[in-house]
This record gives sequence, C-alpha cells and structure tokens, in this order.
Amino acid sequence: MTALGLIFAGLAALIHVYIFFLESVQWTAPATRKTFGTTAEEADATKEMAYNQGFYNLFLAIVTVIGIVLVAVDQTGAGAALVFAGAGSMVAAGLVLITSSPSKARPALIQLAPPAIGVVALIIGLSL
Repeated sequence: MTALGLIFAGLAALIHVYIFFLESVQWTAPATRKTFGTTAEEADATKEMAYNQGFYNLFLAIVTVIGIVLVAVDQTGAGAALVFAGAGSMVAAGLVLITSSPSKARPALIQLAPPAIGVVALIIGLSL
C-alpha cells in the first residue's frame, strides 16, 4: 500500500509540473488559454499572477518528489512528512478551487484526486 501511495503522489507531482508549465511558461498561448477558458486579454492581464501560481505548483511537486525519494531510500519518517506536506497541500488547493469556483469541479478533481489517493494509501501503508 505504501508503494501505491507513492505512485499516486508521483502522478500528482507530474500533474503539478504540467500545471507549472502551463501557468508559468505557456500562459498566453492559445492552447493554454483554451484549457483555462481565458481570452487573450485576460491571459495577458493575469500573466504575472499565473507565473507566480505556477511556481507554487512546481514547489509542491518538488517537495513531494523529494519525499518519495526519501521513502525509497529508507528515510521513511522525513520522506512521508514531505509527501504529506506536498500532496496534502495539493489536495487542499483542489478543495479551495472547487469550493471557490464550482464550475471548475473537473480541473479541481484532476488536481486533488491523485494526491488524495496517494495520501490515504500512504497512511494505510505506514499503519500496517
């Protein structure tokens, strides 16, 4: 169960690296604007905010990946703490998105389901 938790946490980290790329690198590109449902004017007006927000997603992914690596090299306590902090923050961010913008339920679930599964599976795995 621990391995399953780490796999889902890793998937969540990959998703958040992709979100970083969209927000911090490709924010004003037509395909990204279509993904986020923004106009060229809205994307241009919010590009600094998106750039910053993208890095938050990247940092959550990095923390989670470092935690996965630490668990893999038998530093379970420190690694699990980092996975819980990184993936748990991803879950919390997804909950904030879905409660603040119910119309964005689909992207919120994409953002929060894999890390939530990872956290629950890791808790179960470490409890056995």
